[in-house]
Amino acid sequence: DLYAEIFNKQRRNPNGCDIKATFHVSHKYTNYTAVQSMHRLGHEIASHSITHREGESFWSDATVDDWAQEMAGARLIIEKFANITDNSIVGLRAPYLRVGGNHQFTMMEEQGFLYDSSITAPLQNPPLWPYTLYFKMPHKCHGNLQNCPTRSLAVWEIVMNELDRREDPTVDEDLPGCAMVDSCSNILSGDQFYNFLTHNFYRHFDQNRAPLGLFFHAAWLKNNPEYLDAFLFWVDEIIENHPETYFVTQTQVIQWIQNPVSLEAAKNFAPWQEKCSPELRSECSTPHSCKLGNDKELPGEALRMHTCIRCPNQYPWLNDPLGEGIF
Repeated sequence: DLYAEIFNKQRRNPNGCDIKATFHVSHKYTNYTAVQSMHRLGHEIASHSITHREGESFWSDATVDDWAQEMAGARLIIEKFANITDNSIVGLRAPYLRVGGNHQFTMMEEQGFLYDSSITAPLQNPPLWPYTLYFKMPHKCHGNLQNCPTRSLAVWEIVMNELDRREDPTVDEDLPGCAMVDSCSNILSGDQFYNFLTHNFYRHFDQNRAPLGLFFHAAWLKNNPEYLDAFLFWVDEIIENHPETYFVTQTQVIQWIQNPVSLEAAKNFAPWQEKCSPELRSECSTPHSCKLGNDKELPGEALRMHTCIRCPNQYPWLNDPLGEGIF
């Protein structure tokens, strides 16, 4: 299993805790037993919408209510069916990274989300630290027809700094950067990927130590074993050679920015010690594999949903996120 291989309990931060990550979860086809397991192991779960519906313009133009239904609704579904009861789902990422302007961020304020991580910053040196939207964004609204927020909002932005994908940054001509690792289409071999990771790490490390966000779809590593090998080799090398580097969740990044501590004190920084190294065990004795329909919202579809809790009456969706079958 991909995640068991990456988070193998041997890879530890300098404070002795397991390395951690954030998983942005959309609803359809999600195995909530697995989500429950990742949460128990100390990883962060964030919202990535219920429908992940196609048509990028929908997300750019969605109303405050649309965003609430999709993102707060997804949070409800995850909390119930992955049995997450600690109010830790505080972040979100927009499908296709299509930012929803003031509507999206107004919804986030109203629904108590802490941060978004959908806005891309163009490739620049030095890269940007996460920022709040109390003030104007510290970079231009980047991307094709993006709808960035334009007023003061009480939300953090864990900005997606574009990564430098040039093979040899000393001589190659400028290339546009890429925000998602798996959209850097010129990575064609494990060696190239290793060099890409190393160069971008030092671009952050040697300049201003802005957190280096490595954003993937799991399938990219799953379908390319050579990239996975290169990635794990690089992670192990960083852990071995850089005792000042931690692999943490997005919320943990914000917790450090809000209360920065020295390198020495970081080893005892409480927010980075939560769920330090939980033991591996199965989540529930008999996970339910629920075969469900939802005639009103998904007519004709039969969907399977895996969860440790009792199967709902129907497949959860926008108008019935708890699957109660009552509208």
